[in-house]
Amino acid sequence: MELRTAASPKDVKYYDTTRLREEFLIEKVFYEDEIYLVYSHIDRIITGSAMPVSKELKLEAGDELRAKYFLERREMGVINIGGAGTITIDGKVYKVAHREGMYIGMGAKDILFASDDASKPAKFYINSAPAHTTYPTVLIKPEGTPEEGVVIVSDKNKVELGTLEDSNHRTICKYILPGQVESCQLEMGMTHLEPGSVWNTMPSHTHDRRMEVYLYFEIPDDSFVMHFMGEPTETRHIIMHNEQAVISPSWSIHSGCGSRNYTFIWGMVGENQDFDDMDNIENKDLR
Repeated sequence: MELRTAASPKDVKYYDTTRLREEFLIEKVFYEDEIYLVYSHIDRIITGSAMPVSKELKLEAGDELRAKYFLERREMGVINIGGAGTITIDGKVYKVAHREGMYIGMGAKDILFASDDASKPAKFYINSAPAHTTYPTVLIKPEGTPEEGVVIVSDKNKVELGTLEDSNHRTICKYILPGQVESCQLEMGMTHLEPGSVWNTMPSHTHDRRMEVYLYFEIPDDSFVMHFMGEPTETRHIIMHNEQAVISPSWSIHSGCGSRNYTFIWGMVGENQDFDDMDNIENKDLR
């Protein structure tokens, strides 16, 4: 598990490109037959992946958590952006297809990841936050029929925003949030930009009460996303390629502009789970 410390905006304004990328960019998220995790001191989020190809992968706490097992004091969200796979939690097997996800509550001990087909491996993207109580573990599907242990994303949590004229026509699909999938502080979802649209989270905002991590994907090899960060009057950028993640402190904007449309997963951790708790910034005030 890689450890990263928090960063002050007073310092970040002097970072060069290399230092910005070292502090905030997770350049490679998915490793074959490995569980790869980054522990950030920013709200104690853990971001990473499990990519089982030829073997089943078991989630371990590691020395960094000083815990008997990974979710002894934590909760976790998972979204699969690869082929079909399974997540086995304390002996119960959940089939998790492409773009399906899971919320796994505090106290789950034995967590195993596997792929159905080694030639099309699952890519389980992980966000984990500290937790103070246990909420039910559930499988989350964007579409389908509700059944026991399965939550279908409701129509009200599929929000279409923006316009092609403003180059930001997008659909936000909210997986983990109050009223749909309960958690202590973790929220997760996915945003897809329509062809011809390239801007996300614009107009931009900050939210002092929680931080955020973006995983950008479905970006062709010859394309990129320019991710904008920093204080609204001290903006910086990081160039992002396919299946890379970026950590955004609560004081930072987190907007992106791509060379074409793309998709990204957002995960938020903090004390306020009100999705609309944002400090909006007018475009004219950005520097």
